[in-house]
Amino acid sequence: MPQLVKGGKHVFGWSRVGDDGHIIVPPEALVEYRLTEPEKLVLMPGSRTSGGFGVASMESLRSSALGAALKLHPSLRPLRMPEGEPIEYKGKTYCRVGLRGGGVTVPLGTLSRYGVNTGDRLLVVRGSGLAVGFAVRGPIVEEAKRHSELKVFGP
Repeated sequence: MPQLVKGGKHVFGWSRVGDDGHIIVPPEALVEYRLTEPEKLVLMPGSRTSGGFGVASMESLRSSALGAALKLHPSLRPLRMPEGEPIEYKGKTYCRVGLRGGGVTVPLGTLSRYGVNTGDRLLVVRGSGLAVGFAVRGPIVEEAKRHSELKVFGP
């Protein structure tokens, strides 16, 4: 997994958003974050700098600071979050999706809430231990554009 600049984040490559909203999670990220099919995952907002979103398992969320929010806010509970529908919590958008076909399929209207559109190339970044990041902008994305060797996943 490349590190674009010394001391910078590691990246898995690019993932292109399909016409149906399908986004491949690179195999190396699936292994590192222990994501297996047909697991239910949660999309959460990315950072202000990079935008996009993070993808995390319910298990990793339960053991994080967001775990308390999952317990307190009924609509964030796994069985109550309708798949693909955005849920707003404290001004941030969350969404439950299933891992299928090596990736996630997010309704286009939900993707737009993360600033993502069909055909976009998302930079797949090693985020926190909590979630793999899918960045749409910022310094890391601009640096990645200069690295033609990065693999592109998806259509």
